[in-house]
Amino acid sequence: MTSLDRLDAIIQSRKGDDPEQSWTAGLLAKGPKKCAEKFGEEAVEAIIEAVAGDKKRLTAEAADVLYHLLVMLTACDVPLADVMSELDRREGQSGLAEKAARQ
Repeated sequence: MTSLDRLDAIIQSRKGDDPEQSWTAGLLAKGPKKCAEKFGEEAVEAIIEAVAGDKKRLTAEAADVLYHLLVMLTACDVPLADVMSELDRREGQSGLAEKAARQ
């Protein structure tokens, strides 16, 4: 089990927990829209650190992005396994070919 799988399991276990006792439960209680907004905020923060060239801050922000992505996926009832299957499907395929296939 990867650290991403473990984090996903923790997030899944927080569904329905007391929002006053868990940051994750609080986000999930606010629904998909709020989870998506928070994910977007974290993504922007990661972009800022990438442009600034601060590797340490980018690493921290990237971890926040992954966490909030998993929270958003959970709020939208999209299992991490489905995302991983999609990545597996794309493996070995040129990024240009994959993009062209979507059009």
